[in-house]
Amino acid sequence: MNRLPISLSHALRMLAGIATAVTAALLLAAPPAAAHPMPHSVLLLDVHETSVAAELDLPVSDFARASGIGLDDDTTAKQLSARKAAIRRYLAAHVHATTRRGKAWTVTFGAMALGRTQQTSTGPYRELTVRATLVPPAGGDPRRFVLDYDAIVHQVVTHTVLVSVRQDWATGKVAGSGQDGATQVGVIRTDTRTMTVAPLTVDLESGSIWSGTYAMFRLGAHHILEGTDHLLFLLILLLPAPLRATGKRWSGLTDTRTAVGRIGRTTLAFTVGHSAALALSAFGNLDIPAQPVEAFIAFSILVGAVHAIRPLFPGREAVVAGVFGLGHGLAFSLTLAEMHLSTSQLALSLAGFNLGIECMQLLLVLLALPSLVCLTRLPRHSALRTACATLTALAALGWLLDRLGLPNPVARAADSAGAHTSPLLLVLVTTALLATAWLATTGRPDRSWRFAHRS
Repeated sequence: MNRLPISLSHALRMLAGIATAVTAALLLAAPPAAAHPMPHSVLLLDVHETSVAAELDLPVSDFARASGIGLDDDTTAKQLSARKAAIRRYLAAHVHATTRRGKAWTVTFGAMALGRTQQTSTGPYRELTVRATLVPPAGGDPRRFVLDYDAIVHQVVTHTVLVSVRQDWATGKVAGSGQDGATQVGVIRTDTRTMTVAPLTVDLESGSIWSGTYAMFRLGAHHILEGTDHLLFLLILLLPAPLRATGKRWSGLTDTRTAVGRIGRTTLAFTVGHSAALALSAFGNLDIPAQPVEAFIAFSILVGAVHAIRPLFPGREAVVAGVFGLGHGLAFSLTLAEMHLSTSQLALSLAGFNLGIECMQLLLVLLALPSLVCLTRLPRHSALRTACATLTALAALGWLLDRLGLPNPVARAADSAGAHTSPLLLVLVTTALLATAWLATTGRPDRSWRFAHRS
């Protein structure tokens, strides 16, 4: 067979083809190169009865690039203050809201601050937070509007804006205090085909007053579970309820009727006290600093713990519970004040929130009291009561110092223990059951208990 010689040009073409094929195969097999993920903006909406409050969380680097305003990682609060007017002008040009028929809303920008945060896969970065208020025109519906927003996005085409509802009383969304509890309603980004940013239509379900009221009921119940200091104050006041005071010491037990009467009066007085303060502060629009209120609560627990060791006000626990309950009610009111509800929503919220507090408080007291009564029947129950009261006093002292501006490990340990209310109650109930079983088996109740029943 005759072989035809291959020309040099033909050989070069073959080699080029092979190289192209190999290069294409390598490109297809290689993983796509991923650009470094950049943080996105977040727009959180709090929907009220006649307006919408917004929180804009903007990455400083992208905001400075898009706006031309000098902000960076080293910008101080004083420098930010000098640039606030420019920031508001820029945002006013890039944030608009209208009704579905095109009637403009009023958008105003208020407080702003710089902070540090991070998002998944982006690492830490500097963030500009700006508060805004969106008010619809007469007849406009704050639950349905068109949001024309292109801040940053109009210059940084890879940027995205996540729009979420953080609070919406009418649909029962009241407990969210940050991004984790928010419900996303849309994403604003550049359409890379047309290079335009389309407005976002916000259309929220109507909701009802019952949704908001029930949500406040759940929030009140949850607030008691999280507010360990409130529950601890009540329980430490109830701890010596079955005891009889002689001089400046506890000696022996009272009869069952007296103990139950003290428990009922103390619990009721605490309820009346914090309910009155909650209503007064909510409807009176009282602007009460949180720090002194929280310090007052810690002090109340400390007083209750000392009383459980040595009687300070025997027989007057109900009066003390009512007085200190006022302070606890002011603390509850701080939760309502943050929601900026209308008068009608506030009235329903107050009823639901308070009812939730009382129901959960009553349930926890009913769970704890049998344990407390059983423990008082044990031999050496005085030492056990003193130990519990001493631990409570230490926790209260740690909280008091912490809330006065002196952080300490005792307060941190108390906060950590208080985050597990259910296990603590389970331990208390289990201890009471074991104590009852032991007493039934041995027939050795404490002498003071026998003395009380003989008398």
